[in-house]
Amino acid sequence: MRRRSYILGLGLSWALLLVSRFSLASDSTSVFTIQDLLTQMAVHHPVVRQANQFSEQARQELRIARSAFDPVVASKFYQKELDGKNYFTLWDNVLRVPVWIGEVKAGYERNSGINVNGENITPRQGLQYVGISVPIGQGLLIDERRATLQQAKQAQELAEADRVKHINKLLLEAAKTYWDWAYAYHRSQLLAQSLQLATVRLQAVQERVRQGDLAAIDSVEAQIEAQNRLALLRQAQMESQNAALLVSNFLWGQDNTPLELPKGVVPSLLGTDLEPLSETDLAALLTLAKERHPDVAKLQIKLRQLEVDRRFTQSKLLPKLNLEYNLIGPGGTASEQWLEERYLSNNYKLGASFSVPLFLRQERGKLQLTRLKINAAQMELEQTRRESLNLVQAAYNERQQLEDQINLQEQIIANSRLLQRGEQQRFENGESSLFLVNTREMNLLNQQLKLYELKTKYGKAKYYLQWAAGRLGAAD
Repeated sequence: MRRRSYILGLGLSWALLLVSRFSLASDSTSVFTIQDLLTQMAVHHPVVRQANQFSEQARQELRIARSAFDPVVASKFYQKELDGKNYFTLWDNVLRVPVWIGEVKAGYERNSGINVNGENITPRQGLQYVGISVPIGQGLLIDERRATLQQAKQAQELAEADRVKHINKLLLEAAKTYWDWAYAYHRSQLLAQSLQLATVRLQAVQERVRQGDLAAIDSVEAQIEAQNRLALLRQAQMESQNAALLVSNFLWGQDNTPLELPKGVVPSLLGTDLEPLSETDLAALLTLAKERHPDVAKLQIKLRQLEVDRRFTQSKLLPKLNLEYNLIGPGGTASEQWLEERYLSNNYKLGASFSVPLFLRQERGKLQLTRLKINAAQMELEQTRRESLNLVQAAYNERQQLEDQINLQEQIIANSRLLQRGEQQRFENGESSLFLVNTREMNLLNQQLKLYELKTKYGKAKYYLQWAAGRLGAAD
């Protein structure tokens, strides 16, 4: 009995030595945390860089909309001469400056010739003018230029919400992939330790068989156990390698250069520590999801754009009534003369135009169609808010449940370890069998693997909760 205990104790000492060497080797590797991954992605990932261009695209759309208010300089020159006679020479230069309501213009024209239309005749030195055109009916409160500009301004907020949505989705996918890799790697490490223990036990059993302390069948059982664990380890190593390749999909360098995880880089379980959330934290996340979730924000902006469209369409029901006034004078007239009351009342060009469709079918149809779009968008907004709130609540419940499961699993592991040690002691005393020792060990191993699985699920749940709330930068 003493000799058997001595041999078994020697084998266990060898196993502890191997595990310690394994740990030292692991300490020499480089740890790649999830924050390292997300930080690298935020700088170089093509999807992030593409999403960052949404805001720039919106700024260019705003610039295009503002172009409707750009001043315009125009000049026209026409001349007709036949048989040495100047039929007409028409020359007109104008500067048009669109303002928020209407248009201001200033110009100079000079027309001459025997066939110039009477209303276009100008003094010999030409005619200079300055005037304003103002809509009184349709176009007074809003017109196509102002509606387009307002919608372009809101499109900037829409682009920002779209950018956040794309980046959040990408970061969530990356987080899930990283935690899958972390589980696969730590599972393979645990199975490697288990294989080392099984190998040590096999050698110890074979030695005892040679010395006649155990039957030969015991060495077969120990060998089968070692082979089973080797098969599990190889499968786990292959899964860990494939999981690392999937993580590499999110790694990019400058100039869109794809990168791969270098050898010796291992994942970390940092970030899987339990961090319970209070009801206040949940309320804050619910408020965030209700008001600032990207999907909610996009619909809110869409409603504001539709409201601008409704106001513009409703203004179309008004008649077109435009007034135009131009102060005129011969070329070279001093600007001081234009301000004299007598001059203002005797040198001007005044005009007005009026039109209105009799049935307004097109205008009324567009207005009703816009109202229907607004109603549909409001219902979609309410549904999206409800789904977002329920998604946050469900993610919070899952996180809370995982915290309870992890606490329970740690207790199960502690009890399983007591059983394994007790069975080992009974085996050393000759009161148990190798089969029961292997069974206790495998049960402890499975419970430890389940704990790794729960912790990686918890890591995913933390990021999923932030994604559900519409904010995924760092899982709290």
